[in-house]
Amino acid sequence: MTIENLTTIEALENFIQGKQAEAFTVLGDKHERYQFIQKTLIKYRYFTLSKPDKGVLNRYIRKVTGYSRQQPTRLIKQYKDVGKIKWRLCRSNSFSTTYDKKDIKLLVEMDTRHESICGHAIKKLCERAYKKFEQKEYQTLANISVSHLYNLRKSSRYQKQRRVFTKTQARQVAIGERRKPQTNGQPGYIHIDTVHQGDLDKKKGVYHINAVDEVTQFEVVCSVEQISEHYLIPVLTQMLAAFPFVLKGFHSDNGSEYINKHVCKLLKKLHIELTKSRSRHSNDNALAEI
Repeated sequence: MTIENLTTIEALENFIQGKQAEAFTVLGDKHERYQFIQKTLIKYRYFTLSKPDKGVLNRYIRKVTGYSRQQPTRLIKQYKDVGKIKWRLCRSNSFSTTYDKKDIKLLVEMDTRHESICGHAIKKLCERAYKKFEQKEYQTLANISVSHLYNLRKSSRYQKQRRVFTKTQARQVAIGERRKPQTNGQPGYIHIDTVHQGDLDKKKGVYHINAVDEVTQFEVVCSVEQISEHYLIPVLTQMLAAFPFVLKGFHSDNGSEYINKHVCKLLKKLHIELTKSRSRHSNDNALAEI
């Protein structure tokens, strides 16, 4: 059985759903597909069909031709307006290409040899290859601007041939010193941390701020609605004043609620040293966990 034996809309629907096995040849270029669509519309008298039957015929055309949903709709409209389906070559104006596939390949090879050094250096290397070593293939790249060299590196042709992935660079924050507090057995060095109570019925819970002195284990706990500057700074001021001894150190993790200019300004005013946890030292702030 071939698709030429399909004569009814019901047979087309069974074919689309896979209930009926039919053999058909995959259509080649656009001319063959357009001719097939036009013959199909004439064979089933498309404009006399009901709306559901038109939908079945449209799905049948998409299945055989491999087109998306929009393409047969556009071609059917063309057949309705003109009376035939004809492929027309698209003539769009475009700029001439200065750097072709060979130039991009040469750039890829140059970047690979020199591990993607800066654009200025690559440009100079291309100039030397052409002018000093008389490598004619580098003539076009020898005149490239540095900015356009980076554009070529971002192009799809370049990316298909070479990609470079770099590790995410850690962002250094100059607030606080990254080390463990040196108490020397004296009170006044507190560890502080924030714990979120959790949400209930899609409502945000409160945040508990826990501050513990490292030597005496004296603890102060407060709760705030949010950990923004508006709520946190007044509570921190009260917490620091609640300790019965002079505070000398303030140690926290690397959370932005404490490592910011507002907390730093408050601690500097009270002459309290700000320190923060070190990488791979999970016990630096353990005293404040609840």
